[in-house]
Amino acid sequence: QMRIVESGGGLVQPGGSRRLSCVASGGPWSIYSMAWYRQAPGKKRELVASLEGDGRTKYADSVKGRFTVARDRSENTVFLSMDSLKPEDTAVYYCNADLEYDRMLYRDIWGQGTQVTVSS
Repeated sequence: QMRIVESGGGLVQPGGSRRLSCVASGGPWSIYSMAWYRQAPGKKRELVASLEGDGRTKYADSVKGRFTVARDRSENTVFLSMDSLKPEDTAVYYCNADLEYDRMLYRDIWGQGTQVTVSS
């Protein structure tokens, strides 16, 4: 089954760091592009960062300078590195990807989400 899976969430103290992973699994497909979203209780889902197919990255103003997207093509993994975490970063984080296989794109694949809680 074509799927992506997030991991790496947990409880982090304010000012701490955490790295989330999103892995394309279940077959020979690869990640063409990916976006990270987050949703806090009572809030709308927010676009946090994106990685385009050409490697360019974009970040929401709220996380610029603190969050970084990187990829490992050999492992079909995209990372979201989070530094200087704040309580307002608390949310469920989701990855959303376009996957490539056999010269075709399979769009809008969602992960199940991973909880990040920033609290002392």
